[in-house]
Amino acid sequence: MSTASEPPRPFRAIPGLLAALALALAAAPASAGPAPRATPCALPLPELYDRVSPAVVSVTTASINPDDTARPIERRAGSGVIVDATGLILTNAHLVFGQQLVTVTLDDGTTLPSRIVGADPVFDIAYLKVPPPATGPLPVARLGDSDALRVGDEVYAIGNPFGLEQTLTRGIVSAVNRVLPGATWSLKEPLIQTDAAINPGNSGGPLVNRCGDVVGLTTAILPDAQSIGFAIPASLVNAVSPDLLENGRVIRPWLGVQGELVSPALRELLREPLADGLLVEVIEPGSPAARAGVRGGDLDLVIAGHPLLVGGEVITAIDGKSIGTPATVAAALSALRVGARVVLSLSRDGETRTLDFLIGERPASRAELPESRLDAPVSDMSLLSAGGSRFVPGGRLTF
Repeated sequence: MSTASEPPRPFRAIPGLLAALALALAAAPASAGPAPRATPCALPLPELYDRVSPAVVSVTTASINPDDTARPIERRAGSGVIVDATGLILTNAHLVFGQQLVTVTLDDGTTLPSRIVGADPVFDIAYLKVPPPATGPLPVARLGDSDALRVGDEVYAIGNPFGLEQTLTRGIVSAVNRVLPGATWSLKEPLIQTDAAINPGNSGGPLVNRCGDVVGLTTAILPDAQSIGFAIPASLVNAVSPDLLENGRVIRPWLGVQGELVSPALRELLREPLADGLLVEVIEPGSPAARAGVRGGDLDLVIAGHPLLVGGEVITAIDGKSIGTPATVAAALSALRVGARVVLSLSRDGETRTLDFLIGERPASRAELPESRLDAPVSDMSLLSAGGSRFVPGGRLTF
């Protein structure tokens, strides 16, 4: 290796040696190492933008808050992407769920009324429908394969940050299958992490790959962080779309339990022989678990800054399947079905019992929506913080 103090020495070739080396290389077999992954697409960015941006729309919502006399009408704006020429638009649920008025502005400036076809505030996915314009077919973006993404792949976000329409930002996939704590209901909501610039107003806009395919919907950023944004993978969109389009919602089983898995640190702190399982902290009022008589916590503790309700029962098994790890909890919950019965094995103060009751359907609630969102106020945008996260710290499970 050459250094700044020692210039590289010239290489003096010996003709005979070079000829022999060339023959040896030509006859050598191909390397057995892994071949580099071929890039299926490498569209120039201007061409990629021209292909996708016509399908990106601006979504504006309005709702009335009678408790706010100073500003009774709240107007917000985000993004969306047309995925079907009949007028079907993908966006974030937190932008449109519970809103009284939703309008869509197309790339050419046409403003159309829209209706909500389906919305899921848990996974933050929603479908809108607008009437197709008489001037011609709507431009459409294609959903891609988010499962094929790898860390380091280039991705691009297109949306309307702070009302700046059709803004393109560039980045890479920073992580895949990013599971963040505090996601309501879902034990695993695998997200795409990216460093592409995402700002208020990007909510519901597409994250696209080098082929121009939509591989995710931008949904959140971490507060007080730089270049840490998240998108809902297209695979998750595909998984919930049948329910959203057919039923207008995602049908989920509901017990009405909130709690945390019993940890060795908790056992040591309480100096009690807690059983392995899920420590029940809160029972949601009116839930199947509340009607069945499952008992929640009654003593409020703060452990290393983390609030915890103790004194409740520990769920040790669901339908006979022991639950002591996130994986076993996820497996047990995935088998639950609305309208079926469930058997909970419970432990408290050394005593055990079982409860058999009917599984309900989880109600949609606006309380599940994030307090800090990426949709931007239509007016007075300077009052909005630089971003928001759909997630809260903590490992509490809700089902």
